[in-house]
Amino acid sequence: MILDITSLRVALGVVALTLLLLFYASYRRTRSSYNGWWCVALLFFLAGNLAFLLNGTPYQVWANPAGNVLLVGGAFSVWTGARSLRMLPAPRWQFAAACGATAVASALENPGYNTWSGGLVYLGLMTVGIALASRNLWLLDSSYSHVHKSMAFAAAFLAAYYFCRLDVYIVEGPNGPNFTAYFGSSIASLVTLVLLVAVSFSMTALSNDQLINRLSERAARDNLTGLLNRGTFMDLATKELERLHARSSVASLILADLDHFKAINDEHGHAAGDAALQAFADACSASVRSTDLVGRYGGEEFILLLPGASQERAESIAADINQALAANKDADDIHVPTVSYGVTSTEFDDDLTAMIAAADSALYEAKSLGRNRVVRASPRLS
Repeated sequence: MILDITSLRVALGVVALTLLLLFYASYRRTRSSYNGWWCVALLFFLAGNLAFLLNGTPYQVWANPAGNVLLVGGAFSVWTGARSLRMLPAPRWQFAAACGATAVASALENPGYNTWSGGLVYLGLMTVGIALASRNLWLLDSSYSHVHKSMAFAAAFLAAYYFCRLDVYIVEGPNGPNFTAYFGSSIASLVTLVLLVAVSFSMTALSNDQLINRLSERAARDNLTGLLNRGTFMDLATKELERLHARSSVASLILADLDHFKAINDEHGHAAGDAALQAFADACSASVRSTDLVGRYGGEEFILLLPGASQERAESIAADINQALAANKDADDIHVPTVSYGVTSTEFDDDLTAMIAAADSALYEAKSLGRNRVVRASPRLS
């Protein structure tokens, strides 16, 4: 059976356009970045197939390289979308390098009459882009979504198919019997058409899962500072202390309070007070490790749990926060007050409520001693 490549490309274009319109409407509603990148990928696939329809015409000299570049751009857009699910940045230089290499390779192999100009680079980069998307979907946390594994398998299948196309292309060339029968443009368009339709059903679920996770993340964070809110901090800190207790490991807790914060609001306005809170939150984020928990405890009071840190290390982190805060103040001319800290450790008590009470007493002492200092909690008498 001979498949009509023109009809297949038209059908693929119609399907891609239909899916693009549907997913763009969904993107406008959800603002899911994965949904957005899937729209970009569909747009690239649609435009690339339209460009290939100009093969055999006087426009082939530019349309054929353009088609290669657009399809590679589509594959790397799928990878970028998969990275967005893991909160990773867009691979901009890899994206640009892939498209640029495809364009150069296609332009150097007589695209005016060679419909497979740049074919080796094109097939290789299609394989790489789709394989990277499969890997990122596979590495997604299982608690994130129930469909990401099937999406990873679908992408892996397409990457394997393009790898086989590349292998046979190298051995036989584009006119070889096996390449023409199993890996030519007609079969590839048919495979892509089927996978686009099949995968798009899972795409909706994955995009919705991303929206739900994003809303959950926002619910767990303080709107102004971006730090954990009090409830989320308490839940995570309780679980972390239980884990540390089981491993006989230590942790320290810091309560921090901005000195004379009300005066900033009274003298400079609430916008200045908000800027001071954000500056302190930024200083905390810049000074702690990724494993530490930092939350806004209430008003101008903040709380930090530092797993594995002694009281001495906690005091050092408080000094680092002050240093970072001073740098922010100098750079942005923010009205930032001094800060008082109360510090305690699981060396004395590993119950979160008791640790907070001890740190609060130390913080009160720091205030009574003139503020702008770190005070250790006294060991609790048994």
